[in-house]
Parts: sequence; C-alpha cells; structure tokens
Amino acid sequence: MNFSKFMASGAGRLLRIVAGAALIYLGFFVMKNTAGYIIGVIGIAPLLAGIFDFCIFAPLFGMPFMGKAIRAYK
Repeated sequence: MNFSKFMASGAGRLLRIVAGAALIYLGFFVMKNTAGYIIGVIGIAPLLAGIFDFCIFAPLFGMPFMGKAIRAYK
C-alpha cells in the first residue's frame, strides 16, 4: 500500500517519467539492437503512467488505478 501511495505522489510520478525516458533512450539510442528496441518499447509504459497519472501495479495491491484516487484512498 505504501508503494502505491509513493508511486501516486509527485516524486513517484517524476520517478516513473524519468525511468521511462531513460529506458526509451537506452533502448533506442544506446543498445540499438532487438533487445534494445524491446527495452525502449517497455519504457513507454512507465513514461505514460507518470504523465497521465495512473499506476499499473496499484490494482494488484487492492488500490484504485488512477493516481488521484490513490492519493485520496484511506
């Protein structure tokens, strides 16, 4: 539960955006092979999750999907 709340916070969103951008950069511009392209595509998920304020793993912990709802969750 604390993990989901952290990921819905401003710092968690920033972390997802930076991690997603780093994976995209690493995959497409550093590795430049099939594994790199796969890593780059995987990086899209945390990037979009941070930008659009949703948490992919929160429902696994019984929490809401959207960040605003997680922050309001008691």
